[in-house]
Amino acid sequence: MVNPIKPAITYFTEFETLYMLIASEIDGLSEEQLDYTSDVWEWAGWSIRNQVSHMASLIPRWLVLRWGSTLFPLEDHGVENIEEISQSKSDRRLDDEVYWRIEDISLMLKKFIDLAIRVLCDNSLEFMASQKIDRDATPQWEMMAKAHPNGVTSEGIPAKGSMTLEATMRHIYFEEVTHLYNIQRLKKAQGLIPKVVVPNVGYWTLDGWDRSQP
Repeated sequence: MVNPIKPAITYFTEFETLYMLIASEIDGLSEEQLDYTSDVWEWAGWSIRNQVSHMASLIPRWLVLRWGSTLFPLEDHGVENIEEISQSKSDRRLDDEVYWRIEDISLMLKKFIDLAIRVLCDNSLEFMASQKIDRDATPQWEMMAKAHPNGVTSEGIPAKGSMTLEATMRHIYFEEVTHLYNIQRLKKAQGLIPKVVVPNVGYWTLDGWDRSQP
């Protein structure tokens, strides 16, 4: 008997608890705590608010802007304000002038994690592994590619290459987890106690990654 093709969410179940993991960590923080930065550590250049804003923005930048024609040929992705989300005046974040309140940023994060879950529910892992795009060349990918067991090519400095849709979903999760790790470091730098256990996967676990602590 041929096994039925399973939706990709079967292999990416961690997405189903991702939002609550992040929301639990930032719950109850004051405006001052959300906006704390420091020039002592490179990872502290972005505040917790900035981190969460980036975590929200990166999902539609990958799934809608890069993969939109494959995933949403009818443009039924539900992202109406893509300019404010992906091409804002802010650096790889939601537009700070539109999305500043942490409640608004969190709503967008929830919306886009739900969009990622929809993609995983609507497509098989086999389909996602078969779809490939060229990836932007950046110095970071020389290291980041090592976190992926498959689906990512990396050549040259800055590293350029290709990426499957399966690897893109893995990249999104690795990014979210790594920025959650940064949020916890920003809390520790303020004398605050982290609330959740960051999954021990992704970019922050790589040899050579800056894991300096306050």
